[in-house]
Amino acid sequence: MAERIVLVTGSLAEPRVKRIAEEVAGEALDPVVANIGVKVAALMTTDIVERRLKLSEKPDRVIMPGRFRGDLERLADHFGTRFERGPDEISDLPVFLGKAAVETDLSAHNMTIFAEIVDATALSIDEILQRARLLRADGADVIDLGCLPDSPFPHLEDAIRALQADGAKVSVDSFNAEELSRATRAGANYLLSLSEKTIDIADEGPAIPILISAGANDAESLDRAIDIMIAKGKPYFADPILDPIHFGFAASVVRYVDLRKRRPDVPILMGIGNLTELTDADTTGINAVLMGLCSELDITAVLAVQVSNHGRTAVKEFDRARREFYAAKQANALPQGFGEGLMALRGRKGFATTSAEITALATQIRDQNYRIEVAEDGVHIYNRNGHHVSEDPFELFKHIDARADVGHAFYLGVETARAEIAYRLGKRYAQDEPLQFGVVAETKGSADDAHLMKFKEAGSTLKKDD
Repeated sequence: MAERIVLVTGSLAEPRVKRIAEEVAGEALDPVVANIGVKVAALMTTDIVERRLKLSEKPDRVIMPGRFRGDLERLADHFGTRFERGPDEISDLPVFLGKAAVETDLSAHNMTIFAEIVDATALSIDEILQRARLLRADGADVIDLGCLPDSPFPHLEDAIRALQADGAKVSVDSFNAEELSRATRAGANYLLSLSEKTIDIADEGPAIPILISAGANDAESLDRAIDIMIAKGKPYFADPILDPIHFGFAASVVRYVDLRKRRPDVPILMGIGNLTELTDADTTGINAVLMGLCSELDITAVLAVQVSNHGRTAVKEFDRARREFYAAKQANALPQGFGEGLMALRGRKGFATTSAEITALATQIRDQNYRIEVAEDGVHIYNRNGHHVSEDPFELFKHIDARADVGHAFYLGVETARAEIAYRLGKRYAQDEPLQFGVVAETKGSADDAHLMKFKEAGSTLKKDD
């Protein structure tokens, strides 16, 4: 008979747990999901579980959330069946239950990314093509040619044609009505931006306009521009404009919310550069929050910029964000457990072992090979000759004997440096595997390829000359 198990959870996680329960159910496993009536499962207490959990039939075991800190023995005695903790992450539940890990499908999304080349006016056609190819490789769907104020763009038409011949969709971003007119007559796909004062340009060519208000914070002006395009029966996007922090940011978020409430079916674009470029903070977190706004408000296009060094991966980050958040929304779930592409500094899973566990293992080692691990007290290195721990790899150097093997000394230096980075950031570290930094610094995924210094057949630098 199938093993009958109860998966205890809270309201927020219930949809995902139910979906996983359906996926793992079979001849060997009969899972039932029990919502205990709290939003966050980790906050339930032993008393709450005793009062609220109803077991109609005695299960073989009850699996609590991994972060539940209540008394399992007390619950087992109370209900007369086995209680145990599951994994911390819901995505690890299938493996915990003996099933193969369920791969998250990140191929789908409903977001168009416009990526701006801000100084296109000053660039040659070849330079524009080179930058566009890099942006498209990072996930951009539309290449936006940013025109410089008071600077002629004599090769605008040629740039549009060259990009389209290269397979790109093109938008032109200008405050100059003449440049926008030239762009749509040259066959540009989009125009940024038209207001009710310049909206007649939309009749001069095929370009889809992004609409803005004629004056700052003028919602009525934007509504009139939208109504004009609806009357024309032509496609468009509306952009209430996202302002930078301390210069109207909160009010601008309200404008997006208000537009969606007033016009539920209006296609909206959000320009994200005012936050990613003008805030001294890592852009992965900023883009995650902005994608959250887009997901809740059904905003289906963004304009991204990559000018400052700290924002140089903004397009790649948003490409990942649109896929993870779309998958989460389709699953009616929080954006957790759908990949760690935006977890650059830290990971959801921190130290794999405790200091006590490492100490116990170190006493069993009988060979001279060095093991390196990370715990809450620092970097551990150990072999049969000793076990040493420090927050600083240089303090470990005096305990390492690799003088007879320069290559091994180099390897240990690289590994202890990686281990220190993991310790400082609270990231997961595994010897012989690269640290993971999400999409901002992608590394080779295989442990076999993690190191250039692998002890295969000696290379030329380690061979003596004949």
